Amino acid sequence: MQLSLPLWRPQIAPRAPARPASLARTAAGGWFSRDEAIMGTAIHVELWADRPADGEAAVLAVLSEMHRIDRAFSPHKPDSELSRLNRAAAAAPFPVSDEMYRLLDLARGFSERSQGAFDISFAAVGRLYDYRHGVAPDDAALAAARSLVDWRGIQLDPQARSVRFARDGMCIDLGGFAKGHAVDCAALRLQAMGIRHAYVSAGGDSRVIGDRRGRPWSVAIRHPRNAAEVVAVLPLEDVAVSTSGDYERYFERAGVRHHHLLDPTTGRSPAHVHSVSIVADDGLTSEALSKTVFVLGVERGLAIVEQTPGADAVVVDASGRLHFTSGLLPH
Repeated sequence: MQLSLPLWRPQIAPRAPARPASLARTAAGGWFSRDEAIMGTAIHVELWADRPADGEAAVLAVLSEMHRIDRAFSPHKPDSELSRLNRAAAAAPFPVSDEMYRLLDLARGFSERSQGAFDISFAAVGRLYDYRHGVAPDDAALAAARSLVDWRGIQLDPQARSVRFARDGMCIDLGGFAKGHAVDCAALRLQAMGIRHAYVSAGGDSRVIGDRRGRPWSVAIRHPRNAAEVVAVLPLEDVAVSTSGDYERYFERAGVRHHHLLDPTTGRSPAHVHSVSIVADDGLTSEALSKTVFVLGVERGLAIVEQTPGADAVVVDASGRLHFTSGLLPH
């Protein structure tokens, strides 16, 4: 289904600014929230707890989980497991944690399904861009880096729980679904603590638990060219939603927008889509699919989403038209 953006721009009431957890307490329980910057992005948690002590403990558990994942999977921390893997795996098999191995195995599955549109070895190209200073690689540097991008060169040994790179110079980046994994892990922590109503977000990736005590959580999809407007509002319960947009990290040169969502086959930013939002059962799947659809485009991308149980998509293409998968048409 397609809709022109000017024809459908539902608005929502602005969410009240988040308050520190210590200010949200009441004797009978209430809403607790917190905002922090972790993993290089904005983290927001909002939840209901019957007792103030439980609410504060739950908020802190979410932030602790975000810091744990940042320490393990950050490509910018030299002592993270990811950084150590990137330094060593080309020389010899590198033993990894069960969590890392599971993520790499899932990444391989997404790469196979998308025929390489999702590829965590894109990092060899991605590290050549500097969006803050407007730096893009020249053709020669890009060609050399592209020769190192191939998900099939990430060799997994299930018995040894180890990883080896097929070529020297290969590296990986889990930015394609690490935040989705983070909100999943945070949700599991909250559920284990008995929290039944919560919203956790890491940048464009969110996970909701239950409803908002009698009504759905409302997640807005922003207009890709006007941050003050929204193109859709999704009423959600017990799902994850991820949005990837060409407006998040970018610079423009000679009329071309260079953004952080790269096509692994070209090393360049796709121009046929402005934003992709995916609703799925878990954040890891929703984030990986949002990146996949962004690279593949509307027709091929939505075909993959339609084949994924429990997943739906909202896509804004380069001409400003809105596209939905069939599961969202009744809404």
